[in-house]
Amino acid sequence: MAVPALLPAPLTSPVAASYARLGEVFPGLRIDEHDGDERMPRGGGWVGADELGAGGAALDAFLAWDDAQVIRDYGTRARPDVVASFGLHRYAWPACLLVTVPWFLHRRVPRLPARNVAFQRALGRLAVRVEEFACLPGDPAAALPGARVVPDEEALRAEVRASLAEHFEEILAGFGSRMRRGRRALWGMATDEIVEGLWYIATLLGEEPRGMAELELLMPGTAKPYAGAAGFRELPGSGAAGEEPRATRDRATCCFFYTLRPEDTCLTCPRTCDEERVRRLAATA
Repeated sequence: MAVPALLPAPLTSPVAASYARLGEVFPGLRIDEHDGDERMPRGGGWVGADELGAGGAALDAFLAWDDAQVIRDYGTRARPDVVASFGLHRYAWPACLLVTVPWFLHRRVPRLPARNVAFQRALGRLAVRVEEFACLPGDPAAALPGARVVPDEEALRAEVRASLAEHFEEILAGFGSRMRRGRRALWGMATDEIVEGLWYIATLLGEEPRGMAELELLMPGTAKPYAGAAGFRELPGSGAAGEEPRATRDRATCCFFYTLRPEDTCLTCPRTCDEERVRRLAATA
């Protein structure tokens, strides 16, 4: 008896495959999609991105978690602006992946205004509602509702930048008043989160060189409102015998972790010299 060929499942979401792949290589983050009829989650540790952008009680509660974590882990209280910087990083790093990972993996760019994103930090979960997305000509997803076809790769990169700018314009309005930083510094921090988040995931995917090349084109240093470039460079002295040289970059902004532990700066912090970066990378290889 002939067995009928199995047809591929119909495409129902432009980003589901990307988010599933992200979950495979980075199981600490789970992304749940919601359709237009579902209410975005609230309560039980969930906070809407629009609530964070509003800068009221929801943001106070969100930052109280960071304040308590610093006291618990380091035995001291951080300055309020440092706490706010930590809180922004812990939201922005995973939130950027909502846009950059579908672009990197499947050349699809969701538009995610703050009202369409919610975050549950304790569980490592994000909830999203994708109502509109951009894609390239010939993509099967172009037939889905909300699709917008753009002509080429540069136009798609512009969509990535625009989607993230729309989202973070609102988010930075909430965090900015707590962080005591100017607009350029805030957008420099957003730039760092975009670059370093996808760089890390591309490495987990076994595609670090492609990820770095894509990010150099995405963040060339001239795209407003962003401040700073991907700016990858080779670490001098990092290529031991038989090993490839290691890449690094210098962050556009500082997270102020040094105010808690001056001797323990981030690997891409401008305060961390190249010799120290090479030493740390060799110790963890």
